[in-house]
Amino acid sequence: MNTKTFSRPLDLKQVTITDAFWNREQELVRKEVIPYQWEALNDRIADAAPSYCMHNFRAAGRMMREKREMGKAYMAPKYTFRGFNTLPADPTKPEPDKFYGFVFQDSDFSKWIEAVAYSLIQYPDAQLEQTADEAIDLVCAAQLENGYLDTYYIINGMDRAFTNLKDHHELYCLGHLIEGAIAYYQATGKDKLLNAARRYADYVAAYFGSQEGGCKGYPGHEIVEMALVRLYEVTGEDKYLKLSQFFLNQRGIKPYYFDQEEQKRAALEGSVEQLPKFDENEERYAYYQAHKPVREQSEAVGHAVRAVYLYSGMADVARLMLDDAMYAACQRLWESIVREKLYVTGGIGGTSHGEAFSFPFDLPNDTAYSETCAAIGLVFFARRMLEIKAESRYADVCELALYNTVLSGMALDGKSFFYVNPLEVLPEACYKDSRKSHVKPVRQKWFGCACCPPNIARIVSSVASYAYTEREDILWFHLYMGSILTKKIGPQEINLKVETEMPWNGHVSVHIQTQKTVPCTLAMRIPGWSDSGNAKVICGGFSTNIAWKTEGENLQVSQSNLQEIFVQDGYLYLRGEWQTEDSISLDFSMGVHMVTADERVCEDIGKVTFVRGPIVYCMEEADNGKNLHLYKADIDRIGTDCRNIAVEMTEELGHSMATLKVPGKRRLVTSLKNTLYREYMPARYEDVTLRWIPYYAWCNRGEGEMRVWIQY
Repeated sequence: MNTKTFSRPLDLKQVTITDAFWNREQELVRKEVIPYQWEALNDRIADAAPSYCMHNFRAAGRMMREKREMGKAYMAPKYTFRGFNTLPADPTKPEPDKFYGFVFQDSDFSKWIEAVAYSLIQYPDAQLEQTADEAIDLVCAAQLENGYLDTYYIINGMDRAFTNLKDHHELYCLGHLIEGAIAYYQATGKDKLLNAARRYADYVAAYFGSQEGGCKGYPGHEIVEMALVRLYEVTGEDKYLKLSQFFLNQRGIKPYYFDQEEQKRAALEGSVEQLPKFDENEERYAYYQAHKPVREQSEAVGHAVRAVYLYSGMADVARLMLDDAMYAACQRLWESIVREKLYVTGGIGGTSHGEAFSFPFDLPNDTAYSETCAAIGLVFFARRMLEIKAESRYADVCELALYNTVLSGMALDGKSFFYVNPLEVLPEACYKDSRKSHVKPVRQKWFGCACCPPNIARIVSSVASYAYTEREDILWFHLYMGSILTKKIGPQEINLKVETEMPWNGHVSVHIQTQKTVPCTLAMRIPGWSDSGNAKVICGGFSTNIAWKTEGENLQVSQSNLQEIFVQDGYLYLRGEWQTEDSISLDFSMGVHMVTADERVCEDIGKVTFVRGPIVYCMEEADNGKNLHLYKADIDRIGTDCRNIAVEMTEELGHSMATLKVPGKRRLVTSLKNTLYREYMPARYEDVTLRWIPYYAWCNRGEGEMRVWIQY
């Protein structure tokens, strides 16, 4: 690893998003999603699955108050297993002192408060901040004196805490608590929740570790690994980084810890579990990414969300610990995803069985899982790989996932959500075929397992942190969005105003303001979807095609304040002595691309889809009628370089977007009575024009069929 290539995300307080596209998304989160989700966390949305999240914190808080009041007379509850997902007998009358929901229900609050924090950075809101402060008071009131904070065990009995790391998510909840607490501290300067998170982290750091008597376990559901790294970076306390590294190092060690803890639980219950021998069938733990030590892993396997959360933590620790072996594993796992297991929409997780990666090139469309959280986790992983070394391939995938699967998870009005993001939908099959029961033809108001909605809110609110990274004298542009930002270079600073109409237009302008001349290198990503041969850069009096030189070859520039320009790893580096009123203009070609899949993806053989810029397109019944399987792309009429595909800017439900008119053919149906099969006869077609909309915008006009891939 070369530390000279390392960078860090730009502080959100240094960036103001002015982008029409992302500003709308952030406004939607601020005005609709965050208030809506607060109501959901408090079970106040009619006809929506209850959360019980704040109910549980209130119940635990009452217990803590009772404990303080009773002193030594207080009798702590003995553990009672109440199920992975516990619901009241009467949903309208939950008992006030009982835990309800999933074992990880606490995390819904943590993701919500994280989204609130990022929103407050962009848009200060005294009323929202007051609501957040009151919520934090409820959460902190539930914390035990020793720092432990997980309502499932506080309410059900602490005598079994940390005895089921495989399934019971205590460390997952800690991870989200840390992330939310840090974000809120950075947004407001208030440290109440941060102190609570640190106390819980300190308790965990004392409980787990290589020290004598320390628990040698690790999380069944990852995220605490990258959260602890972030806590280390905020506090400077080395124990958090070492704990993250410890959790990573423990995975895959035989005998498997999860087997050991299962035997211990059986002994506590007075039974004997018939378990496989410790050294047999390591694939039992592929679901948890615990089948092999992390440095030996090479294929992305198991639960997709857990996997990319793990890989993100691995990348963090690899960077901070200069761990070449772990970084090499991250690179292998990245390649496994993008070369064998990535949907064209940026989604991951091909099977509903275990919400997991399937085998290589198994990417079914109509049964795709492609969980929203998994795409968000992929964005996390991509950003961390960019922090180690800026290579445009990571930013390309980050952008792909953000603009397609992540945004598909939320309706255009911000009031309903997809957990699963299929690439083909026949509504009748969703209702009548149990194999597709996980696929919903319409977005849902809420979920009992509501990990995705608040995850969307927090990533949309913090999207600027994925757009830029920096080091002392370099600023990288990974994503292009309208924004105003400040970069410090020693005692000086440079202010930049970025203007663009991405994702609909490939033009980008950067305007520079400084007090005096500032030396700095600006590194601009060359998007993978752009034809670099047609991409241009203009800086002062200098103008050139971006593909003017071979990779890594420098061009000395004497005109203007630009001194040197070169392309490296998919980034255009502009080194200059920047002055006020300097500007940079970039033009990336944004034509329509007709895309096919690798022939090993059997689901998509003989099919195409359409991509323009970072946007993947799909067909809907609302535009093209029923029976979308009867349509195919007319290759002859589409023409070379898709020149006959019309691009139209339209308004859909108050949202501006580019739509496509694609020449196609519709197969004419020959109906024969009383026969399902017949002798072959050549198919007959009629010419049609097919309307395609951005994939993220599907299912905002009612229930209907949808397809990303069609025959050609």
